[in-house]
Amino acid sequence: MDPKLAATLRTKKLGVLIRDARLSVGKSLKECGEVIGASGSKISSFENGRKSPSLSELELLSHFLNVPITRFWKDEIKSTELTIDEDIHIEYALILRDRTIGKILEETRVEAKLTYKKIKEKTGISSSRMRKYERGESPIPLPELELICNLYNLNIQRLFDPETLVGQWIIAQNSVEDFLKLPDEVRAFVSKPVNRPYLELAQRLSSLSTEELRSVAEGLLEITI
Repeated sequence: MDPKLAATLRTKKLGVLIRDARLSVGKSLKECGEVIGASGSKISSFENGRKSPSLSELELLSHFLNVPITRFWKDEIKSTELTIDEDIHIEYALILRDRTIGKILEETRVEAKLTYKKIKEKTGISSSRMRKYERGESPIPLPELELICNLYNLNIQRLFDPETLVGQWIIAQNSVEDFLKLPDEVRAFVSKPVNRPYLELAQRLSSLSTEELRSVAEGLLEITI
């Protein structure tokens, strides 16, 4: 598929997902706009597929709407209300995130020995725009970021920031999702407080080297003989 067409379709699909997430918790366009330091009309442009948010903007929106950021790559919607921490300086946070994302992309491009010309051929993103993205001077619309990551063979989750409040919340959401994927009997075992010592023992054993595990096994054999 033509890269521009793919980006356009992705932008429209992303808009539908953002609208669903917002309506599921009863938030207004204005409220969502304030979260990313913009007007409600910008959120409307996202939802209508005219524009696409950057990853940093999407992170803030997912946190505000209490929707796992992975929701925007699948069809699940969460509906628990959550408000963003007032201490977050939105404008500063967005600038830092865009610069961090740009730096990672630049390092990955250099490592992959990709030229700006090649990137333009594969994604339709001009050299001047790509340089702005790498310098963090312009937020990267999510569909374009996905095209870049696909070209770089870069998992987009590597760009998620685990150090910020939003990043920690994303990690917590992912942990919950991973837990829910476990078999029912495993979840039941883990959920019982009485089984905590066994879990702690398993955690300690998992950190041992092969030689250390062999020593433990030999010790157990001596006890049972």
